[in-house]
Amino acid sequence: MTAAENVCYTLINVPMDSEPPSEISLKNDLKGDVKLKTEALKKVIIMILNGEKLPGLLMTIIRFVLPLQDHTIKKLLLVFWEIVPKTTPDGRLLQEMILVCDAYRKDLQHPNEFIRGSTLRFLCKLKEAELLEPLMPAIRACLEHRHSYVRRNAVLAIYTIYRNFEHLIPDAPELIHDFLVNEKDASCKRNAFMMLIHADQDRALDYLSTCIDQVQTFGDILQLVIVELIYKVCHANPSERARFIRCIYNLLQSSSPAVKYEAAGTLVTLSSAPTAIKAAAQCYIDLIIKESDNNVKLIVLDRLIELKEHPSHERVLQDLVMDILRVLSTPDLEVRKKTLQLALDLVSSRNVEELVIVLKKEVIKTNNVTEHEDTDKYRQLLVRTLHSCSVRFPDMAANVIPVLMEFLSDNNEAAAADVLEFVREAIQRFDNLRPLIVEKMLEVFHSIKSVKIYRGALWILGEYCSSKEDIQSVMTEVRRSLGEIPIVESEIKKETGELKPEEEVSVGPAQKLVTEMGTYATQSALSSSRPAKKEEDRPPLRGFLLDGDFFVAASLATTLTKIALRYVSLVQEKKKQNSFIAESMLLMATILHLGKSSLPKKPITDDDVDRISLCLKVLSECSPLMNDIFNKECRQSLSHMLSAKLEEEKLSQKKESEKRNVTVQPDDPISFMQLTAKNEMSSKEDQFQLSLLAAMGNTQRKEAADPLASKLNKVTQLTGFSDPVYAEAYVHVNQYDIVLDVLVVNQTSDTLQNCTLELATLGDLKLVEKPSPLTLAPHDFANIKANVKVASTENGIIFGNIVYDVSGAASDRNCVVLSDIHIDIMDYIQPASCTDAEFRQMWAEFEWENKVTVNTNIIDLNEYLQHILKSTNMKCLTPEKALSGYCGFMAANLYARSIFGEDALANVSIEKPIHLGPEAPVTGHIRIRAKSQGMALSLGDKINLSQKKTSL
Repeated sequence: MTAAENVCYTLINVPMDSEPPSEISLKNDLKGDVKLKTEALKKVIIMILNGEKLPGLLMTIIRFVLPLQDHTIKKLLLVFWEIVPKTTPDGRLLQEMILVCDAYRKDLQHPNEFIRGSTLRFLCKLKEAELLEPLMPAIRACLEHRHSYVRRNAVLAIYTIYRNFEHLIPDAPELIHDFLVNEKDASCKRNAFMMLIHADQDRALDYLSTCIDQVQTFGDILQLVIVELIYKVCHANPSERARFIRCIYNLLQSSSPAVKYEAAGTLVTLSSAPTAIKAAAQCYIDLIIKESDNNVKLIVLDRLIELKEHPSHERVLQDLVMDILRVLSTPDLEVRKKTLQLALDLVSSRNVEELVIVLKKEVIKTNNVTEHEDTDKYRQLLVRTLHSCSVRFPDMAANVIPVLMEFLSDNNEAAAADVLEFVREAIQRFDNLRPLIVEKMLEVFHSIKSVKIYRGALWILGEYCSSKEDIQSVMTEVRRSLGEIPIVESEIKKETGELKPEEEVSVGPAQKLVTEMGTYATQSALSSSRPAKKEEDRPPLRGFLLDGDFFVAASLATTLTKIALRYVSLVQEKKKQNSFIAESMLLMATILHLGKSSLPKKPITDDDVDRISLCLKVLSECSPLMNDIFNKECRQSLSHMLSAKLEEEKLSQKKESEKRNVTVQPDDPISFMQLTAKNEMSSKEDQFQLSLLAAMGNTQRKEAADPLASKLNKVTQLTGFSDPVYAEAYVHVNQYDIVLDVLVVNQTSDTLQNCTLELATLGDLKLVEKPSPLTLAPHDFANIKANVKVASTENGIIFGNIVYDVSGAASDRNCVVLSDIHIDIMDYIQPASCTDAEFRQMWAEFEWENKVTVNTNIIDLNEYLQHILKSTNMKCLTPEKALSGYCGFMAANLYARSIFGEDALANVSIEKPIHLGPEAPVTGHIRIRAKSQGMALSLGDKINLSQKKTSL
């Protein structure tokens, strides 16, 4: 038996740098005062853990240390007796152990409850029946001790002895059952009940049956064990469900959150009745609201989302949408995001009205709160959710639009852009809402602060104003927003000081700017209401133009052209037509003049000049063809885009619902529960077993069923076959750590002592503990496990060596250098999706960029893209329709997220060089952006390594 296989339950971190003391000096120290004895005993324990035998010290410790009553020494002795070899090489118990056994017996009858309890705990770790036999009466007596610490440890000791050596205490289940009936302390009851579950389940069930009505009064630790027992019993024997399901219902009302959570999870697995699902879901919602920890909220939300995935449970959860929305009171953005998504998935025509009312209230709340940094993002989420509700339930749009339109003047451009997108879709889809939207848009138009939003609002007004009054209102708003014209002259006058403040502020009839003739007063509404002395007091559009943003001017020119052409078709009087067109042309001309002057911060671009000139030409000619293009084709383009988008959403929803719908084939066998053998109950895994495995990091991944994804693929050879020590490692990647299972083989005929695996890491990896040294017999082998913590997503390297001494050799330590172990970033990256707006925002924010040149042997663009997606675990955000067809080049956006919540973006721009012939490989670039440098570089390395297609 090698040192690595010696079972030791007590783990002690050993400093390796100190020189081990000699046996003689230890003997002398063990005869000294209490302080010296304590230090010497610590050294002895460390040496034994390192593989030293020290048989000569055993009697010294029994004579000089064992009789002491010092608590520290007593604690150390318990560790010492646990690890010291207790048998001779031929397997017989050492004679000295009889003296030790007597000392244990005295400790078990000691008046101090701590000494009794810790001795009982120590007895759980003993594996020698001869040592335990004389102690049985004393252990039994401890069950009746006045202190609960002694009693609960006595139960544990009896349980482990019964499990390992049943003949020493054959009546243990009966003894513990009687103890449990009379016991009052919660921890003792819990230990006793645990023992009965594992030792004699029938007795445990009998006990539970007698006190099933009092379960609510028990302590939470006992309630948790009862939930586990009921789950296991009902799992193994479904006919027992009726007997215990009422108890689980009662435990949903427990005062302990842990018990409620476990009871709800158990109830869902035991029963699929709507009442059970509703009770469990209600319990989950209460937990989310009452628990302050955001991690708990997210975990329980995930359980609710899992419930929703089940087709028959979804209907039950739909009735609880309003309860789920109570979770929005949590300030954490991630929790709110998941809650809104869940509510949106569950909303139906029955409760959509209530949902919209709640969301409207939330939106209004965000308007008044500014101190929280996530308020803007939350508002964006609410806007998107309301948008989705309105698209799915058009009746709701009329309620939502007036509230949302207020946010067009919001300082947060992202939220305003979302509102604008929503308004554009609503005005196109719902004809009946057009007058309302145009009216609200004209109301808020003057208060829009962002140029991008202003541009979008201009487009909507130009496209959808159809009545004479609306068209005139748009013109009024544009004039009000542009200020006094001609712009260049008024600005020069202002700079030279020719315009006096009182002249600027004329209090004329500013309200009525359109005269009876259809002409317009030249005084702007804005300059009549406030002075324009300071730069900040400029009208909005004028400010944008003077800042050099002439793209908005091009947009304005298009809008003016559209409304002028529409005005001409609505109004028959030639004079009015001409004056309106002249007015529009004057505005465009004055903007062109401003662009060419030196007043703006940046001059007008050629593109914008061309656009405005084109609009002027169109208005001067008014040809029917141009009228068609401006007033019909634009709207059709939008209509096509929106219908394509809607089709895509419907398709993804259909895929989702198909995923959830469980289809049963005509010839599928029907399984009757009553006729099923116990070992065939594999339809539901044991939840408690799964959670235990997850905690230990031993969850088997689903893809392990694939023979190619077997463990052998992850074995890395660390040394050569001819090295004195052969080593290979299996790299097991869990969520936040890596476990290296290293097999070490002694290939020599010598005994290798202090054989140590020394590791070091490169990258964001950290060694958790140093593997302890081994002694390897000739041609022996052993497994060493090493844990490495992972903090972020980047490629890491683990390197190191194995050092050892050859027994009997006088030379220095020998060393075998190991090959590097490369940690693959792909184990941490998962495909994810985000909206185009989020992608662009992240693309602008992320500071690390890595540009990878395409160097491949693949000749087809689509095939190359699929190859990159497969090798990087990223998701393509560009829809398939946009990538279909063939034009010789392709651009696609990719997105992925690591398990640490880090985002990775990539833009693939590739083309097929046709001039090089049909067999020419794809060329181009891939740009990767990430928040951290490690992520960007690692992903780039991964793409570089896997660009070329390997021929099978």
